[in-house]
Amino acid sequence: MEGSSPPIRVLIVDDQRLVRTGLRVIVEQAGDLEVVGEAADGAEAIALAARRSPQVVLMDIRMPVLDGLAATRRLLEANESGVAVIVLTTFDADENVFEALRAGASGFLLKDTPEQQLIESIRIVAAGEAIIAPAVTKRLIERFAQTAPVDAREDRAAVAELSAREREVLREVARGRSNAEIAEALVLSSHTVKTHVARTLMKLRLRDRVQLVVFAYETGFVVRGDDPQSANVAPESDGNAPGWP
Repeated sequence: MEGSSPPIRVLIVDDQRLVRTGLRVIVEQAGDLEVVGEAADGAEAIALAARRSPQVVLMDIRMPVLDGLAATRRLLEANESGVAVIVLTTFDADENVFEALRAGASGFLLKDTPEQQLIESIRIVAAGEAIIAPAVTKRLIERFAQTAPVDAREDRAAVAELSAREREVLREVARGRSNAEIAEALVLSSHTVKTHVARTLMKLRLRDRVQLVVFAYETGFVVRGDDPQSANVAPESDGNAPGWP
């Protein structure tokens, strides 16, 4: 399939030249990816993005002048070209994950992510999906599971508009499961699951499955249960928080 469409345009943002060079080598070894620029801080990244029109930005967090979280927020606030941001950092502290996702990032990966996984993540995000490192996903969900649900009547009303199957899919997404895993669990085709996810996003007015996870836990639609066997997260015991239909 390589050569059938233009390469995915990638901008690399990190204050360490050695890291940028390493990321460039990894990205450019994939025939369908192209590095269109490198930036050493968030301010330079914003300026370069305006000139080079990347589809995906690999964004470090801790940088001088303007950090990666602020840069992500500004970049996506003025986003007219559909650029997506993957936050790539050595730090997996909870506050970094939450701030990155709330800033609008489509992904959060650690810098020790295997090379092929990084390449696949760029492709996934460029296609409009979202990706979070499995270990980070577990911490993210556990953190939200420990937080008291917010009073969000409008959000609850929106969930009431979902079909029974869409609610099932939402619960599975909140557990951190992929479309293939959801399809197996619910005995559906992957295409059908993808359709349900898309409809759920539209009805809840959310951007991607990362926001679905945040939504499900912040509103109390899903709560953490006692099952420690889940591969990615600890799921709820019965699929519902008190008060949900």
